[in-house]
Amino acid sequence: MVVLAGVTLDRVYAGSLLTLLVAGAALGSVLVSVAARRLPSWLVAPVSVLVMAGWTGWCLHLAADRAGLPGGFAEVAREAAANGIPRLLTAMIPVEPVPDTVLVPVVGAWLAGLAGAEVALRAGRVLLGYLPPVLLHVGAVYVVGPNAEPAIGPTVALVVVAGLGLAASTRREGDPVDGPAPTMPSGVRARLAVTSAAGTAVVVAAATLLGPAVAALVEVRPVDPRRYVEPPQVQTLDENPLIRISGWALNPDQQLFQVKTAGAGGGTRIRLAVLSDYDGVTWRVGATYRNAGRILPTVPPAPHATVETLRQEITIGELSGQLLPAVPTPREVSGARVAYDPGTGTLIRPDGLSPGLRYTVTSARERPDANLLATANTPAGDEVARVLQVPEGAPDQLRRLATQLAQDNGAPYARAMAIEQWLAEHYRLVADAPSGHAYPNLAFFLFGPRNGGGQRGTSEQFAASFAVLGRLAGLPTRVVVGFAAPGDGPVRAGDAYAWPEVLFEGVGWVPFDPLPRPEDEPRPVEEDFRPQPEKPPPSEQPEPTVEPSTAPSPQAAPEEGEGQAGVSTPVLVAAVAGGVLLLVVVALAVLAGMRRALTRNRLHRGPADLRVAGAWRELTYALRLAGHPVPADLSATEVAEAARRALSDAAPPTEAARAGTQLEAKMGRVGTQLEAEVGRAATHPEGAAGRVGSQSEAAHRAVEELARLVNQVGFAPGQVTEAQAEAAAEAARVCTRALRADRPRWRRLLWSVHPGPLRWRD
Repeated sequence: MVVLAGVTLDRVYAGSLLTLLVAGAALGSVLVSVAARRLPSWLVAPVSVLVMAGWTGWCLHLAADRAGLPGGFAEVAREAAANGIPRLLTAMIPVEPVPDTVLVPVVGAWLAGLAGAEVALRAGRVLLGYLPPVLLHVGAVYVVGPNAEPAIGPTVALVVVAGLGLAASTRREGDPVDGPAPTMPSGVRARLAVTSAAGTAVVVAAATLLGPAVAALVEVRPVDPRRYVEPPQVQTLDENPLIRISGWALNPDQQLFQVKTAGAGGGTRIRLAVLSDYDGVTWRVGATYRNAGRILPTVPPAPHATVETLRQEITIGELSGQLLPAVPTPREVSGARVAYDPGTGTLIRPDGLSPGLRYTVTSARERPDANLLATANTPAGDEVARVLQVPEGAPDQLRRLATQLAQDNGAPYARAMAIEQWLAEHYRLVADAPSGHAYPNLAFFLFGPRNGGGQRGTSEQFAASFAVLGRLAGLPTRVVVGFAAPGDGPVRAGDAYAWPEVLFEGVGWVPFDPLPRPEDEPRPVEEDFRPQPEKPPPSEQPEPTVEPSTAPSPQAAPEEGEGQAGVSTPVLVAAVAGGVLLLVVVALAVLAGMRRALTRNRLHRGPADLRVAGAWRELTYALRLAGHPVPADLSATEVAEAARRALSDAAPPTEAARAGTQLEAKMGRVGTQLEAEVGRAATHPEGAAGRVGSQSEAAHRAVEELARLVNQVGFAPGQVTEAQAEAAAEAARVCTRALRADRPRWRRLLWSVHPGPLRWRD
């Protein structure tokens, strides 16, 4: 029965070592009681406890040796005795059998076997002797709680074994085997019959009353005793390690730890802490750490992710606190007693770090499939509400900037890239910026005057700003503090930095890098973001007061017939109408000039990649002006399909032929498939018109070629040639003319002066 209690408890342990240790304790305790039953009762307990100490010591030595724990036996035993119960209730499932987690079950099993054997053998109370192992079994079931399947098998086996024990103990040792059975007086028989009947009635009544209640408990989720025990807590220093970035940046040569890597090349990113909670003032570690053994729980990797095994030996130098640096995600730790949070994949050492501490971490580093990011969504619901929460009090400037960056970026990954690009292009990375990431600090970093210390900061401000702007834009974000390890050797304070991460469905947490390049000169924020003031500033000058004055002397009214100076009403109306018309003409001319300059800049200025992107933007704006807008989250292929549908009734054959002739000359230098198609449309316009009816074959081919070039820019930047950029510009003009030709006459007149493309964000 004691062994079955160990089997029940072993369901939350890794391996079967605990069952073997508990079985040894059960067997040893019962054998000691059987062997010493001739001794006085007061002598059995000390002898049994002395043997228990020897067995327990051997169990602790075996568990420590298998777990590879450092330190001598005395230190390990003292630590296990002082923290056995709390660490058993705070250890991570599955629990590794280490001295802390096996001491209590082994001692409990031995004491239960000792008490049960003494009561059953010495006192002859078999049923009462069942009480210690039954209580041990109930305690095992309670400790396991909801962390394992119901212990139906061991419980049924416990009842069966108890029944067999009662059946075997009906005849006591020393009872006569041969000869007639002793006679029993009739009065005794009557009392036994009455007692048996009364006992049977009590059992039946209890089963009737308590049976339904006990049966209903089968479907109830058991209570987890772990919720009553506080898990290991991090120190105040480690609650927000983001504030340590500025101090490390001012002492870049401080050696924090040494690292030696096996299984991958240099340039690994080592993680120290993950900060998920933000209250508008401070980012905090949102982890719940549980004591763990050498083998950590396995978290399944994201689908389609590439996983590589990395093994690092880390020796602590001047790094303080409890947080243990490790490459995500750790799977095995040896050389240090750790606590682990599976949600963030971070480690702490509850006893704190000390110089010279050496441990080995084996991690499974994931590399997500980059091809899935462009179309990946972000999760929603209560499970990610924590990393989507935006505390109250966010400045309006932050909200307006987040809205501006997300305005033309419908896809989550596009929004994240827009925020990353904005921070990298407009701000400067410095080492002497003061620490701080509360709302006022971020507002000053993002919008403060450049000559007054604004628009400059450490990676603390860059990562915190990205995370807050991302949440305002609907992205689940968090901040990570870690180190950029260049390879084997020392990791210094100058290698510490913070970076943001965004959660995508089917991909997992993806890191972003909003830090600018050292050689890039940041652009002033005022050029691209000009928020309106929240309220107009009150006038500093008081409004003039009108003082009462003496009434003027009356003057004679002019008599009829006298000449009056002034302009007649018809002349005044004509002048006003002429002025308004002149203003309208000037405004239209300015709009037309601005539109033409915008198109010229997009199609003919800048690198080839940028001009291809500008041609694509001209096509999307033309679709929008033609009454066929396309959502911003569509891929280039989907936009091309929508453009082909819009072009089905756009340009007449003669227009297609003329456009095809111009496009053929441009594409002649590229040598694409569009050359042959456009050439046929230009040389045989009648045949082209016969094939497509009223639609433009040249415009269709132009859309296909433009979509291909945009995809090439997106997935293979820097590979577009000048000839291809010119062909993209001509393709955009062909499509624009075809779409414009299908509009009514008055809309064609207003096409070039429509102010929309000037205010629509690229």
